[in-house]
Amino acid sequence: MRLAFAGTPEFARVALDRLLDAGFDLALVLSQPDRPSGRGMKLQPSPVKALALERGLSVLQPQGLRLDGRFSQDAAAARAALQAARIDAVVVAAYGLILPDWLLELPPLGCLNIHASLLPRWRGAAPIHRAIEAGDTATGVTIMQMDSGLDTGDMLLAESEPIAASDSTASLHDRLAALGGRMIVEALGVAARGGLVRTPQPRQGVSYAHKIGKAEAPIDWTQPAAVIERRLRAFDPFPGASFGLDGETVKLWRALPNGGSGAPGTVLEADERLVVACGDAALTLQQLQRPGGRRVSAYEFMAARPALRPGLRLAAERGIGH
Repeated sequence: MRLAFAGTPEFARVALDRLLDAGFDLALVLSQPDRPSGRGMKLQPSPVKALALERGLSVLQPQGLRLDGRFSQDAAAARAALQAARIDAVVVAAYGLILPDWLLELPPLGCLNIHASLLPRWRGAAPIHRAIEAGDTATGVTIMQMDSGLDTGDMLLAESEPIAASDSTASLHDRLAALGGRMIVEALGVAARGGLVRTPQPRQGVSYAHKIGKAEAPIDWTQPAAVIERRLRAFDPFPGASFGLDGETVKLWRALPNGGSGAPGTVLEADERLVVACGDAALTLQQLQRPGGRRVSAYEFMAARPALRPGLRLAAERGIGH
């Protein structure tokens, strides 16, 4: 079976690595264009591109894939390359570009997507984040036959994965990436024997995982403690959850709900523990980070902030506590 692969971040790199180790013939890899990153904001290749080049694969980085769109020249070049490669299927994982009809219809076996949820729950861009934020106790991976809708295609394989009470997006991501890599190898093996069964997604239970943005980072202390705690884990490593203190934006990475009470955002304890009141109950803050600093324990954070005291009100972001 001759494949093309379309993906960009680490989640996709894991799948590409598994396909290569399993001996599949990767004719071509598509990945997003290089982006500026790091302190120097130098252009950096995506994890998928880096692995593809390391393994000697051909890489295309079109700005777009619509033949009638702004980047029609890129799209035409990509189509010509894919046609010349005579591929049987395209494997897609967190690619980041919409696949137009010409690409969905090009390979005989179509385009198979590795999606990090149990569809139809959490269609869309951020299924791992939203599952943790919502308090789901389980998620999983679905191998899907892509169509022109947003994650609406028929399901080929699905496998669940529990969400632990301590899971962050980072930890759950790594388990789902490994699961997705194993499942796509299995799905292609079954497809080669003509044994894949397509199952339409249920009409009930549809939800959408909207893209995560930096605007969601500021902590709303009027929310229940359990809701804030889930958002801390959901937004780790990006975009983080933050509040304002002494004119700085402090990131809060870990906290545990407790039974305290008070005006939302008020520091209730700042000695052996750092406790802040929420909309209901309170949070014991455990891991924080100042701008440019490293993640530290609440004890280390308080030692460097002697003005942090009970009664102080924490701002939403970049404000001055009072």
